[in-house]
Amino acid sequence: MKFPVEALLRAPVELWSALVCCTMSLALLIFGSELLLPRSITYIAAVAIACLGCYRFVGGLYVIAYQTCLSNSIPWSLSFARIPKQTGFLYLGRGFRWTYRHTQRLKDTELPEAQRYLTKKWTRLIGNLHRVRAKHDLTKPEQQLSMSGNLRLHGVEFRKRNVWLNSQDRVGHTLVVGTTRVGKTRLAELLIAQDIQMGEVVFVFDPKGDIELLQRIYTEASRAGRQDQMNVFHLGYPEVSCRYNAIGRFSRITEVATRIANQLPGGGSSSAFKEFAWRFVNIIARALHELRQVPDYRKIRQYINDIEPLFVEYTQSLLSRTQPAGWAAEVKSIARSLNDRNLTSALKGRDSTAVALYKYVQKKNIDDPVLEGLVSAFKYDRTYFDKIVSSVGPLMEKLTTGAVADLIAPTSSDDPRPIFSWLDVIRNKGIVYVGLDALSDTTVAAAVGNSMFADLVSIAGYLYKFGINGENETYFEPPKICIHADEFNELIGDEFIPLLNKAGGAGYQVTAYTQTISDLEARVGSKAKTGQILGNFNGLVMLRVKELATAEFLTKQLPQTQVRGLKTSSSASDTDVNQLSTEFSSRTDDQLTLSDAPLLTAANLMGLPRGHAFAILDGNNLWKVRFPMPEKGDAFAPNTIEGVFKAMHASYKRRHENQVTQT
Repeated sequence: MKFPVEALLRAPVELWSALVCCTMSLALLIFGSELLLPRSITYIAAVAIACLGCYRFVGGLYVIAYQTCLSNSIPWSLSFARIPKQTGFLYLGRGFRWTYRHTQRLKDTELPEAQRYLTKKWTRLIGNLHRVRAKHDLTKPEQQLSMSGNLRLHGVEFRKRNVWLNSQDRVGHTLVVGTTRVGKTRLAELLIAQDIQMGEVVFVFDPKGDIELLQRIYTEASRAGRQDQMNVFHLGYPEVSCRYNAIGRFSRITEVATRIANQLPGGGSSSAFKEFAWRFVNIIARALHELRQVPDYRKIRQYINDIEPLFVEYTQSLLSRTQPAGWAAEVKSIARSLNDRNLTSALKGRDSTAVALYKYVQKKNIDDPVLEGLVSAFKYDRTYFDKIVSSVGPLMEKLTTGAVADLIAPTSSDDPRPIFSWLDVIRNKGIVYVGLDALSDTTVAAAVGNSMFADLVSIAGYLYKFGINGENETYFEPPKICIHADEFNELIGDEFIPLLNKAGGAGYQVTAYTQTISDLEARVGSKAKTGQILGNFNGLVMLRVKELATAEFLTKQLPQTQVRGLKTSSSASDTDVNQLSTEFSSRTDDQLTLSDAPLLTAANLMGLPRGHAFAILDGNNLWKVRFPMPEKGDAFAPNTIEGVFKAMHASYKRRHENQVTQT
């Protein structure tokens, strides 16, 4: 501000003085000789007055442009092929840094006397001409939607510039908050497109399975020539989905039981059953691991329902490695001598071989921790065991029913759909889209999503220790891994927290999208844990929100400022104090006032137009930004989702043929 009070909501009086100056300048040029002025002085005076007129004219135009900008805006779309690029930065859109000046200007627009300057006919006329030039028709519903909200929030600054997100700050993770249908997913498309174009490793988690988002990812992968690096895992479209064993890779075998047990309720009396379920699943997982079998949901479900075959297989394998050659004959002898009348109720009706093996290992007192777990599970009464693991049974049934089972527990090697692992994708600098179809089955979506996050945390530990090449190779720093989690309140769990606060050194940079802060609290069930999660996000982008607590999450991070105003006071007196024979005296004063005000209010955030946001970047700097909507008619975009599926089928077929050829 050049003056204590900036007055832009007023009539453009500069135009009158500009008109007078131009008239005087012309008069000097035409009638200079009539004024008896030397020709040189006439020209100098005419030019000087014309310059003053131009200066005043520009000032008047600025007032008109500012008032027009406050009241008018047009939809903004951009072809993602023409996204501005700057090394080390991500493009967010056009905007400006929000300062005390913009708080003052926004406050001025709320004054009653300023309203007539926001609805002037000439400002509406200029805005309509601008729309016609931009070829936008605001009678269309989609363009009316894009114009909703308080346009003055973006119009208080006439000079906009590109807003950039520093790539180095992304390791500190970024949180994007906005209510439904305000452009949150479209912002995700903008960021994901740039990550793909820059050749980064990109993981996208989408609980809803948004088709437009999938199409955008495929379009950008095709534009960058990376379509063969793309993997699609979609529970809603299993026929075109890659396959993934959610519990097949781990650093410690106990992770298998943890990933499954974490999907079970753990509050109150349920916590005891959760611990029983964890122990039972861990017994099965350890036995499978010792037998050189990869755990998967199908095998876990099978042995939860009947652990006897696993007990027999593992015991026979162990005895063949540790016992003398005659152990098999001795077991057969025990089996022939069995009599149900001499057995406990828990062993009655069991397979004679299994009971004989149980008797043999009890007699020999074999010391093996895995065998001990299997024996303890085998000797329990079946009805008792069904009760203590009843909570895990329904979950396993959901995860292994229908076509979904082939995705998360792959078994067939003839299936052309590839099986991907996170570590292989990271090494190949690939792209993964995960559509969890949470609207169809929330339980399965949450179980698979959390297992994936747990797997990513495990891989982060591996990358910390060994780098990208592996244990016995030269250490190489892992690449940047850009994780985009849309509607991440649907995915958040105990597995997600270490992904935020411990995985930055492994190259993980998370961009999470959600609607409200309360969604997180409702999901994790603890205000303290919600604060722990939010404390790991260094960057914040907030679109329009409709919850006060969510809006205050941003506004409470901002400092207070001082708003200036003019206070007019008038007085009159009929007392002749100075004995000057005056009948009355009057006085009018304009007094400058200062009052404390927040830099931004919650109401401002609740009134943002669609596609607009406030962002805290570069530490604690507040930016007002408008990001572009994706332009339609992209040459690389398939016409329908079937086009994406067809292209993915062709990609899977090429990969499968290459693997067969190499084999």
